[in-house]
Amino acid sequence: MAKSRRYVETLEKVELEKLYSPQNAFELVKELATANFDETIELSARLGVDPKHADQNIRGTVVLPEGTGQEVTLVVFAKGEKAKEAEEAGADFVGGEELAEKIEGGWLDFDLAIATPDMMSVVGRLGRVLGPKGLMPNPKAGTVTFELEKAVAEFKAGKLEYRVDKTGIVHLPIGKASFTEVELLNNYRKIMDTLAKERPAAAKGRFLRSLTISPTMGPGVKIDPAATMNYLEE
Repeated sequence: MAKSRRYVETLEKVELEKLYSPQNAFELVKELATANFDETIELSARLGVDPKHADQNIRGTVVLPEGTGQEVTLVVFAKGEKAKEAEEAGADFVGGEELAEKIEGGWLDFDLAIATPDMMSVVGRLGRVLGPKGLMPNPKAGTVTFELEKAVAEFKAGKLEYRVDKTGIVHLPIGKASFTEVELLNNYRKIMDTLAKERPAAAKGRFLRSLTISPTMGPGVKIDPAATMNYLEE
């Protein structure tokens, strides 16, 4: 596939085989974000796990201290007082059976779904629709809960769900190109701290195999895993 002139020009700024320190990597990735919109900075972390084994299928949530810079559209399945609580907390769409029917009809204009436990009988039938999109509420991700005020506030503020894919990689947005290097590094440190604590006992060898950050429309920058571990210990 042909690369755009802008992409080729930014690629020339990257030493493809070099492993950059976290500080230098984020300084460079901001230079690579030259599109005419505020590009998202993405992190891809390849971990030394085998996701086919349940005890190595890493999944959880992390709250970024600097937020994501993204507007998050939340759907909440709740009824009665809990529905009122979700609305007052700032949920974008709140409902029950009628909301499920809307989604079954093909509506998916939201980023995250939260449900109270007593609504899972309604949400359960949406598994074939929400599951492949990564939108199915799950207790491990904090998206099945009665604490709706807290959950809505956290996800609106920058709480992210992460899950290792079948190749052992975790993909997460880490902020926007408009963020300062310090803000990006703060988010990076939080994610790396969180992942390091998730290392399964069954994982063998190096846990952080490779780390790459990239802007939405630009090339990737490789970060040295060893330098990252030193950075976390500072």
